[in-house]
Amino acid sequence: MMSQHVAEIRWPTFSIIIPTYDRPQHLSACLESVAAQHYPPALIDVVVVDDGGPAPLEGVIAPFRSRLPVTLLRQARAGPGAARNAGAAQAKGEFLAFTDDDCRPAPDWLQALARRLTTASRAVVGGPMRNALPDNVYSAASHVLAEAVDAYFNTEPSRARHLFSGNLALSRADFQAVGGFDATLMTSEDRDFCDRCLEHGCRLIFAQEAVVSHIRPLTLHTFWRQHFEYGRGTFDYHRRRATRGSIPFRFDGLFYVHMLRHPFVQRAGPRALTLSVLLSITQAAKTIGLLWQWSRHVAGRRGMTSHEDAHVLGRIGHR
Repeated sequence: MMSQHVAEIRWPTFSIIIPTYDRPQHLSACLESVAAQHYPPALIDVVVVDDGGPAPLEGVIAPFRSRLPVTLLRQARAGPGAARNAGAAQAKGEFLAFTDDDCRPAPDWLQALARRLTTASRAVVGGPMRNALPDNVYSAASHVLAEAVDAYFNTEPSRARHLFSGNLALSRADFQAVGGFDATLMTSEDRDFCDRCLEHGCRLIFAQEAVVSHIRPLTLHTFWRQHFEYGRGTFDYHRRRATRGSIPFRFDGLFYVHMLRHPFVQRAGPRALTLSVLLSITQAAKTIGLLWQWSRHVAGRRGMTSHEDAHVLGRIGHR
């Protein structure tokens, strides 16, 4: 139940966009977290976008319709960026809030986002992604990497440089002005989106209080595959940047030192060492994925000059 203080505040309307693919149990838990928001239900609508999953989702969503207005869209498999764009096109709220089907927003998530968005113009607001599976060392390592990114690139929260798409909000007008997510990117679409927001004059704000928990169990195989795919996405992301003439990234070796040290900031002993080793593996997997995607790109474009190849390949980013 909302406190009297919360009820007296004039809150903006939100559309919550949730892309999903073949994870009905995760989606149900995500919707439960959305329904439990300490936010006036009349000011929320939810758009779930089924990205071509094999099972129908109406049975998952039906129990929530008495608590939230939920729209279910279905599209052929096209990736998370395309799914978010489809959801945003159906949104009714003044602001859009994005999360994923394997995420659990904290009960005060929308409140935290609303406070930031209503006190800053042309703002894109995001918060931390917390690991909900601390006993899974591979999930923990992936989230330590996300923590390292936040700690390094968002040292000035009001001038953040990177936000994750599982915890992201902005006005519907700004989303449309930026052009939405790049639907051709299967990963790194949040990095690309944040870049284009900055290029369009928006400000990124990292809100430590806007917390989303992430539940993604990983094995060694899926951990490697995840970061291999991030590498492939990194190549495509930098190719998009090169195409639109963005300022290229400079290689920042200090980030990698920071990343490998980060597990020891709040931990000690064998656990911290294990996480640091796994972070090294993420970068190996990412590099191999990047080179794999580069080789496929070159094979598909025999006319690309070696200068263009080097220009794109040299734009290796961080994550």
